[in-house]
Amino acid sequence: MTENKFYVVILLFLIALSGCTTKDRSTQTASEAQEIIFETDIGNDVDDALALDMLYKYMDAGDINLLGIMINKEGIYPPEYTDIMNTWYGYPEIPVGIIHNGADCENDAANYAKCVSLMNKENGEPIFHRSLKDYSTLPEAHILYRELLAKQPDNSVTIISVGFSTNLARLLDTPGDDFSSLTGKELVAKKVKLLCTMAGCFNNPDLYEYNIVKDIPAAKKVFAEWPTRVVTSPFEVGIAINYPGASIENDFGWAPVHPMVEAYKCYLEMPYDRPTWDLTSVLYSVVRSLLFQYFSCR
Repeated sequence: MTENKFYVVILLFLIALSGCTTKDRSTQTASEAQEIIFETDIGNDVDDALALDMLYKYMDAGDINLLGIMINKEGIYPPEYTDIMNTWYGYPEIPVGIIHNGADCENDAANYAKCVSLMNKENGEPIFHRSLKDYSTLPEAHILYRELLAKQPDNSVTIISVGFSTNLARLLDTPGDDFSSLTGKELVAKKVKLLCTMAGCFNNPDLYEYNIVKDIPAAKKVFAEWPTRVVTSPFEVGIAINYPGASIENDFGWAPVHPMVEAYKCYLEMPYDRPTWDLTSVLYSVVRSLLFQYFSCR
């Protein structure tokens, strides 16, 4: 069995297990839904957009509550594209945190966030609706983290980080404030049960993985000082599993225009298969929780 097929089999096995349960999913209550915060460099690689699509669908199924979306790259288009996605999928109330003086990589790759944000109809009106007015006034992510975490039950939140570590490092350094008297590290230790990252490469010492190298000091701090369990889905896992471009073209064809599909079209010439770097972190985080719920493994 090739390495690629091995990873596909493992993923399919996990997905199958999540549906084989002694508990009827229709009886699942809101309190059993997993609390998720998504940390993303959306607008770089298009897998962030598909990972976000996964999270909305887990929301639809009642498996998770998406408490917030934190953006860890500079630029005006990442929050705008996130607002477009939140609005289009029917979750305009999900709060969005932004970053100031963070990694600036708007020109590092095909910027699908900008491309989709600038799409207009023939009459000049935007193709996609927005819910927010002024993206520059959004809260900084490390402060929004404090607000959201302070409201959650202890040991209840999973953070899925598929971008740079800047926001997480800044969160650890925050002092007590009106949201909580605890420091950032104390607040994380009390409220977060898992940090799942897409970061690093462990089987090739000559490959410097993008999410790490864009802010090496922050990554060092997070991996050295984060006070709860950390799981990493590294580069070599996501690159072994390609999401088929044919699915993007066919399985989402029910919508005449779709902000995630348009992101794919902006990123590269269609059709193309794309590694599932960020998707594996989402899948691990959510399926792991579902298995614990269904089989009482906690």
